[in-house]
Amino acid sequence: QVKVVESGGGSVQAGGSLTLSCAVSGDEYNCLGWFRQAPGKGREGLATIYRDDDSTGAADSVAGRFTISQDNAKKMVYLQMNTLKPEDTAMYYCAAGSFWFHVNSWYRARLFGYWGQGTQVTVSS
Repeated sequence: QVKVVESGGGSVQAGGSLTLSCAVSGDEYNCLGWFRQAPGKGREGLATIYRDDDSTGAADSVAGRFTISQDNAKKMVYLQMNTLKPEDTAMYYCAAGSFWFHVNSWYRARLFGYWGQGTQVTVSS
């Protein structure tokens, strides 16, 4: 059974940085991703990392500002978020899944079978 637990959310002013962390237990996954959902909006895939070779996919909306990384030894995945904007305010979720990592798959929430409870990020102007 895979379990993921996020941490690191909080409140920050625009232009600031935050790093989200996600602890993963279990082994039945090969992809780890970060998603977010703002009030009244759908869930958005931000970035995914492939467990075996560190391949990544990232959304255009956060490319250059957000970076996903992992520490396989510690079974942790991180989302470094820089130059935060008020529109980045949302609940952020870590997710794990087992699927073929591909340019057309990494952002599909339905491919991730395991989700955390989420951590709130609030960016003030």
